[in-house]
Amino acid sequence: MNLLNDSENVIVFIVDENGETLEKFLSKKEISGRLFRRLYRSKNIFINGESKRKNTLVGPGDIVSLKIEDEIENTLPEPIPLDIIFEDMDLLVLNKQPYMVVHQTKSHQNHTISNGISHYFKTKGINRKIRFVNRLDMDTSGILLVAKSSFAHQQMALQFENNEVVKKYMVVVAGIVKKDQDTIDLPIGREEERSIRKLVTQNGKKAITKYKVIERYRNSSLLDVQILTGRSHQIRVHLNYLGHPIIGDTLYYKPSEYIDRQALHSYYLKVKLPRSKKDIELKAPMPKDIQNLINHLK
Repeated sequence: MNLLNDSENVIVFIVDENGETLEKFLSKKEISGRLFRRLYRSKNIFINGESKRKNTLVGPGDIVSLKIEDEIENTLPEPIPLDIIFEDMDLLVLNKQPYMVVHQTKSHQNHTISNGISHYFKTKGINRKIRFVNRLDMDTSGILLVAKSSFAHQQMALQFENNEVVKKYMVVVAGIVKKDQDTIDLPIGREEERSIRKLVTQNGKKAITKYKVIERYRNSSLLDVQILTGRSHQIRVHLNYLGHPIIGDTLYYKPSEYIDRQALHSYYLKVKLPRSKKDIELKAPMPKDIQNLINHLK
């Protein structure tokens, strides 16, 4: 079976050591046990083009390949414009616009990012399910990662779990932030059992946020914020705790006459590509509404 002619749907590894089983070899390549079992059951793992048992020994020069099968995506397609930052055979990276819900919920079945991606996949002949690697709140703009296969999703999710991803945000906050830069290391938990609000609490989960001041205005500041953990509402909660809530954040602060959402934008992401492990830097320019806000605040 010649798999190498279908490079988009086949992941290839070259063996350079003796004496490992197929399962152990792929485990060392960071293929999760769950993904291995799924591919193995469907007979989509090959050694030199032939399906083999998982305890088969591999040796130098052997070619181990994983076949990614076509899938059916059932999300209703809608022709919603997508701002594509980057795309290859494994990833679709978008600059998400504000006020857009990322994935379908009971109250949002239409006009979500998922509906737009479903339409894009169908028009491009991409037979894949939609797998979001990261999530952004409806009112947060910026970089959104979509994996085109279970392999790509697992590889990207692993980077997030291991804190190997560099994530940076532009944030406009109330008040003059005095320190040029600082690290906030404070645990975050839920305010009440059914509340969506979070707060700094000793019983919370570890959360680390770094910031540096880009500009100071009359009574506000523009920050470059990097999160080293991925807690829900982390930036909003930490900055609010410092006494510098995000302008326009109605959940943790108050409405703004100059912007209809929290002034929070995911502008930078540094990740490794799933196959080559090559570093890639992804950037999303500052949106117009935040730029307009800054013009008013200067």
